[in-house]
Amino acid sequence: MTSTFRIVTRKILGIMLIILLSIFTCLIILLIVLQFYSLGEAIPFTDKTGNEIKESISEKIFVNINGVEQGMFIKGKDKSNPVLLFVHGGPGMPEYAISRKYPVVLENLFTVCWWEQRGAGLSYSPDINPDELTFEQLIDDVIGVTKYLRKRFGQDRIYLMAHSGGTFIGIQAAEKAPDLYKAYIAVAQISNQLESEKLAYHYMVEQYTQTSNKKMLRKFEKYPINQLNTPSYYAMRDAPMHQLGVGTTREMKSVFSGIFMPVMLNKEYTLKEKINIWLGKFFTTNKVGLWNKLVMTDLTQKVKKLDIPMFFIHGIYDYTVSYPLAKVYFENLQAPGKGFYTFEQSAHSPLFEETEKMQHTLQEILIKTNKKINTTIKINKNQ
Repeated sequence: MTSTFRIVTRKILGIMLIILLSIFTCLIILLIVLQFYSLGEAIPFTDKTGNEIKESISEKIFVNINGVEQGMFIKGKDKSNPVLLFVHGGPGMPEYAISRKYPVVLENLFTVCWWEQRGAGLSYSPDINPDELTFEQLIDDVIGVTKYLRKRFGQDRIYLMAHSGGTFIGIQAAEKAPDLYKAYIAVAQISNQLESEKLAYHYMVEQYTQTSNKKMLRKFEKYPINQLNTPSYYAMRDAPMHQLGVGTTREMKSVFSGIFMPVMLNKEYTLKEKINIWLGKFFTTNKVGLWNKLVMTDLTQKVKKLDIPMFFIHGIYDYTVSYPLAKVYFENLQAPGKGFYTFEQSAHSPLFEETEKMQHTLQEILIKTNKKINTTIKINKNQ
């Protein structure tokens, strides 16, 4: 028995050693691949011959904004175009990190600042005091970045675009400092996010009830309707939203393939910066609790008037941020000029889903706000 036991033990240990070596080898290969896709430098715009476009700009920079070094990409095919500050959503999810996967039209029409907010992505630091990361601070940071861009590019007013969670601070910055902006452009504008979550909750339960998906229904049963402001529910609802085609995009069925992998394969970030994207996402959502504060605030009561033109862009299949609630908010919100654009093939991200329509919409907005543009610009899907 002793001899047999020793033989079996050796075989088990041998198998375990092989497994460990295999895992180690796979990890080394993975790190090599990730390092190859983590050069960490801004990629320039090039013409058909591969030469850099002289009028273009492609920078990855860090600027001191309100006492904190904050990272951003500045991109545009013509530096003389109007400047646009893009306020990403999340909270804490820089969208430039995934925008390289999709055809992007902003840089055809604007010089775009893809700012990564305090505590997120390039601007993440383990030294940030959670007590100092508030929405009030983020609003001041929007204004701080705006002032930097105005001075840098010599433009008295710039365009402010926000998406999803970014609209929560974007619209408040536009209200607070209207003299800095030519117009406010919202993609998936938040209104009353708690009511939006309730509408989405009921929709998803109804859809899974119709298909008798008991496994998914059990997940929803863990969250009573009065607990939709918790980070755990926020994390849970991602998968069913994408399965039903009402999440980030209509076509995105997996957060892993649609968000995680594009981030990890974006060559303009270092590997450390990519890790910081996920650390920042966890930090802002869980440790700081920005998600809870966002959900519990009714913007329709907080911001009722803007002193600049405003434009709402919304996907009709969007249940991440309610389309009907955004439309009602738009109708009641006072502004000197406004427009609402429905994207009928989009869920939460028309910017990535219907790019040709997005370009035409933005051209129309530029014309309405008295900016001359080249209307013959084509979308380069390879850029």
